[in-house]
Amino acid sequence: MLETILLIVSIFLIAIVLLQSNKASDAGQIIGGTNERLFGNVKERGLELFISRLTMLLGLLFMIISLALFLIS
Repeated sequence: MLETILLIVSIFLIAIVLLQSNKASDAGQIIGGTNERLFGNVKERGLELFISRLTMLLGLLFMIISLALFLIS
């Protein structure tokens, strides 16, 4: 039962991570010297905030279920 839930959470976690905006281009600005956007106070809003929070929730669920499966076996 927990294995099935872990599989479903894993699939959703992979999908939601792929939906997130690409922040690697922001990190690349450090080399170019334009880092005001990277270290600036830019807040996530709307769908981006929802996706970010859902990613954290799914990651936490994944860790808890994985730990439970480890402790049971």
